[in-house]
Amino acid sequence: MQDQTQIFGIRAVIEAVNAGKNVDKVFLQKGLKGELFSELESLLNRKSINKSYVPVEKLNRLTNKNHQGVVAQISPIEFHDMEELVLKVMESRKTPLFLLLDQLSDVRNFGAIIRTAECTGVDGIIIQKKGGAPVNGDTIKTSAGAVFKIPICKVDHIKDAVFYMQASGIKVIAATEKTQDTLYDVSFTEPCAIIMGSEGRGINPSTLKVVDAKAKLPILGDIESLNVSVACGAFLYEAVRQRLK
Repeated sequence: MQDQTQIFGIRAVIEAVNAGKNVDKVFLQKGLKGELFSELESLLNRKSINKSYVPVEKLNRLTNKNHQGVVAQISPIEFHDMEELVLKVMESRKTPLFLLLDQLSDVRNFGAIIRTAECTGVDGIIIQKKGGAPVNGDTIKTSAGAVFKIPICKVDHIKDAVFYMQASGIKVIAATEKTQDTLYDVSFTEPCAIIMGSEGRGINPSTLKVVDAKAKLPILGDIESLNVSVACGAFLYEAVRQRLK
């Protein structure tokens, strides 16, 4: 499975961004200076493109070409506009089911979640532009190709997606252990969106404050939490179970 397309070189990356390519992340060499490099930094900030400052050794591992201190990863998919997608799904007269991922960092978890989401009829996945796992070769492989079958949208902040869902009449349910309610106490039969948090810190506390409902998985063993992709599968299939009744 071929990984994401890579673009290297300062001028080449600037041209790719200006041409509207789906740049997922840009790796920049730490300590690099220069007018052209500053132009690239400003462009990435203006376009809200995820960037990371790394040692030159990291860049050398990414490519053996003359990268000039810059390597960009290009997403293999086209991202959808969230507002257009929500409107389209609402107009289809079906009961919408969306999935919001709050800065999930592991590409294999991301891919596994995409695969489960496709199998459970999720209408779209919303991710944040910065801080989350990229759509790359590992994501495609782990999703078994489902990444090409389900719409994925990027937003500046997950909270923006929460507010838009709520304004559209879609209930937002957070998967979190910070509640007394289990997923069996919550209704998934109306239009809803489920938020899954990152592997390390879960859902952002400020986002948790604005959701419509919170639900957790009952844990009967000694380990306090499940892998996020497994937990997501449990939530999505509970939604399926309720809707099939």
